[in-house]
Amino acid sequence: MLSSIGVAVTSSSSAVTAAVLEPTASVLVASLASVEPIDPLAWLAIAGFFAAIVLQWRGDLTPARYLAAGAWVVFGVFWLTMVPYYYLDAQSPLQTILALAALPLCVYTGYLLYGGRSSLLLLSKAVAIMGLIYLPAETIPIFRQWLIETTAAQAHYGMELLGYSPGINEGVNGYQSRFDFDPDETVTGRTTYIVLACTGIGSMAIFGGLIASVAAPLKRKLSALALAVGVIWFLNLARNVFIALASPYGWFQQEWLVSAMTTYMGAQPDRVSFLVAHNYISQTLSVVALVAITYLVVKILPEVLAPLEEVLYVLTGTEYDLFEALGESEARPDRQTNQ
Repeated sequence: MLSSIGVAVTSSSSAVTAAVLEPTASVLVASLASVEPIDPLAWLAIAGFFAAIVLQWRGDLTPARYLAAGAWVVFGVFWLTMVPYYYLDAQSPLQTILALAALPLCVYTGYLLYGGRSSLLLLSKAVAIMGLIYLPAETIPIFRQWLIETTAAQAHYGMELLGYSPGINEGVNGYQSRFDFDPDETVTGRTTYIVLACTGIGSMAIFGGLIASVAAPLKRKLSALALAVGVIWFLNLARNVFIALASPYGWFQQEWLVSAMTTYMGAQPDRVSFLVAHNYISQTLSVVALVAITYLVVKILPEVLAPLEEVLYVLTGTEYDLFEALGESEARPDRQTNQ
């Protein structure tokens, strides 16, 4: 799944919460002591994927497939539980559709694994590593705070380069993450604050999982990871600056657009610019960006085409040879025999 992408938006008198998948020894101990639980379904699914990886490594392929199949079903149920939030709170059509589609796709993936498609264990491994990268940021407050406040500071610096300097104060999440625009000097009287989904960690986790899951020389894997993380960071910074300015200054407060969104989508009139900038423009461009970054990563590390072929098979039911199509046949790893 694509990662959730979000910025929270607040008014001058109230807050509308939006949320959204090497320290020293002393800091590590403090971090572990502050771990907060999230949806146990997510933990259960990731744990199941990792257990399946261990079984596969030991040569127990059939039990590995069965366990991974169950983990995929749990993973799908987890995404289904996110639908009410994406639809009612985040008001994001794209994320709502993706969350709804996740359950049947995950169940089908589990069905294929149970039926003998052991090559899907590679995709299961990639998802497990994605979760291992993302979940600590979601569940360990000291990491989450650092990511959010660092992202907010960088976005503020980006706005300063464009001639805006609102300052930063405490957001509803308790972090120094809210851009302190004067409501009397803006069109909507609203401002935004950074949440975890605004940090880009979700997209970074996707590529981190894909890259780490395949067998390839370490130098090429590190190069691909550096490229992916660097591009995601830059584009994420530009996105945060765009949304942070579009919301208070009402870049999309055109009368016809406000009328349509308030009438047919139940949006608050002064929140329209935020919703258009965040839920429509930014999220759509994020999908395009992920495809472009994937292409760049493939040029460095074509081995990631293997789990992507499995994604295409789940989506279409058709076998695709991406290695051949992109002229990377020599990089194709030996396929596991389906049992």
